Amino acid sequence: MTETLVYGNFDEFPAIDFPIDNDTKGALDVLKWGYSHYGDQLVYACSFGIEGIVLIDLISKVNAKAKVVFLDTGLHFEETYQLIDKIKERYPELRIEMKKPELTLEEQTAQYGDELWKREPNKCCEIRKIVPLNESLSGATAWLSGLRREQSETRKNTQFINKDNRFKSVKICPLIHWTWKDIWRYAHKNGLPYNILHDNGYPSIGCKPCTQPAFNADDLRSGRWTGTQKIECGLHT
Repeated sequence: MTETLVYGNFDEFPAIDFPIDNDTKGALDVLKWGYSHYGDQLVYACSFGIEGIVLIDLISKVNAKAKVVFLDTGLHFEETYQLIDKIKERYPELRIEMKKPELTLEEQTAQYGDELWKREPNKCCEIRKIVPLNESLSGATAWLSGLRREQSETRKNTQFINKDNRFKSVKICPLIHWTWKDIWRYAHKNGLPYNILHDNGYPSIGCKPCTQPAFNADDLRSGRWTGTQKIECGLHT
């Protein structure tokens, strides 16, 4: 019986190579390996940005009934929720879970004050994203992410298979070699639905209070947490 790669044996596990000189730059091979290796223990945490939609389409070719988790903070754009409805219609077998935080926005305000995201954005992300994802990954050996190396300096060293010290899990990132042009070329070629905010200067879309149009063409995430030192929500540290 083949040993399963898990967080505990990550450093001793033999290296796994995937070919990248193909149409999906290794993404389909990584997904096929991931679902054959982990089965239902592999969870996709999707933000439903354009990378997420491309990855969902690729996943559907490998596992039509894959589990997808959306961290429903209660602060997303209405356009994001509209897109999720379209994805549910297009991929009816996908098991999409709308994971909500323990605290409602009203309870968070009562406990921490109004608009916590303005005063303590890291705390807000912890309550509404990090803790809920940790709950969703409980019992899951590995999870999928749509990270790409091109997205930012903090992501340029991402590998196909990563040791995730934040969630004590294995994080699989099939799209690391895809460029922004690759993503959109695939989306248009396959007629994929996407968040219309992408057409209005929002290359990276998160919670509404903390997302603005990108102001730097060389940094697709420059519209996130504008005016603060924050560059990540904490899921990928």
